[in-house]
Amino acid sequence: MIVYADASALVKRYVIEAGSNEVIALTSEAAAVATVLVSRAEVAAAFARAVRVGVLDEVSGRQAQRSFAREWPDFARIAVTEALVVRAEGLAWEFGLRGYDAIQLAAALTWRESVGRDVVLATFDRQLWDAGRAAGFGVWPKQPPGGRTAVR
Repeated sequence: MIVYADASALVKRYVIEAGSNEVIALTSEAAAVATVLVSRAEVAAAFARAVRVGVLDEVSGRQAQRSFAREWPDFARIAVTEALVVRAEGLAWEFGLRGYDAIQLAAALTWRESVGRDVVLATFDRQLWDAGRAAGFGVWPKQPPGGRTAVR
């Protein structure tokens, strides 16, 4: 199995919360896991926010960041290029996605095309989950996550 993981899925690999064990299992069993370069900043921002709002203490937040940074080279990383951003622009309109969600979907599509095989799109963002499913991905988790829903 080949997986594309967005930032919402990656965070669960490093911070124990609902869905963490499943994300760890999914990414550990995958032959390859990819994400877009901006996920590095998105994941770090999620850890920092969790510390600011008291979900994580400073030590746990920094530990999660260090673990993520240590494993970063293990992920296939999709570059943010002009072509990818142009593709994301169209996806934002087609699926009503926010900017980084459109970048995530464009990167997942690019990854799927480059490997020439089916790719599982792992996301806990409902709008991206809906768009990924509409774009022909096997989405994970199997049931749509809670949260934002697609605007059509």
